[in-house]
Amino acid sequence: MSERLAGKRIFLTGAAQGIGLAIAEACLAEGARLFVVDRDGALLRETVERLAAGPGMLDYAEADIADAFAIAAAMAEADRAIGPVNALINNAGINVFNTPLETTEAEWQRCFDVNLKGAWNCCKAALPGMIAAGGGAILNIASTHAFTIIPHTFPYPLAKHALLGLTKSLALEYAAAGVRVNALAPGYVETQKAIDYWNSFPDPAKARADTMALHPGKRIATAAEIAKAAVFMISDECPFMNAACLVVDGGLSMLQHAA
Repeated sequence: MSERLAGKRIFLTGAAQGIGLAIAEACLAEGARLFVVDRDGALLRETVERLAAGPGMLDYAEADIADAFAIAAAMAEADRAIGPVNALINNAGINVFNTPLETTEAEWQRCFDVNLKGAWNCCKAALPGMIAAGGGAILNIASTHAFTIIPHTFPYPLAKHALLGLTKSLALEYAAAGVRVNALAPGYVETQKAIDYWNSFPDPAKARADTMALHPGKRIATAAEIAKAAVFMISDECPFMNAACLVVDGGLSMLQHAA
């Protein structure tokens, strides 16, 4: 078994399904101690039971990352359960897609509470321990929405643009303390959310094919492929990478138009 994350004590949010679950599996397989958080307690417990059958040390807490007090408590529990957290992966997020003038106050608030404030709540809880220990690594799972715009997905891209700003600000603020802060920007990923989106069309197979056709390689990423990139960025294999955003989208964001 590989031990690329030996010595890493990772706090991972949004771990119950999708990309978060794939990251959890990859981190455990690489020798990390892992504390996972999700607001869906029932699904999280099912996931933890599944993950516990594999390698690595694992514990968990049900918490909404938008609740700063709940996250502070979860971080304290993580320190007790797996040891002082020295790596944080902010994966939890929600899709809030609308047109600007039809976006409700509640949609706006929830989008920023989870996708931006939630990440900051976790950073704020993790940073003091990392600074005291002389170093750590934070990885924010952003999106290609952080630098490109798809119409009718408002205000999600705004929050993801801001998440890159948070990444860069914290990276420069705490670099001298030995803390690296980076972002990972996936494009389309074949998760249950994507499947549900395709299934919302009269012809799901055509919707799926249309999505694939957008990409230079005529396919989209698997969650496991995103997890591999996350393992690299949270590991010690890129010790001088800081304030960076790694794009994993098969080249889609570089494509001006289809050939």
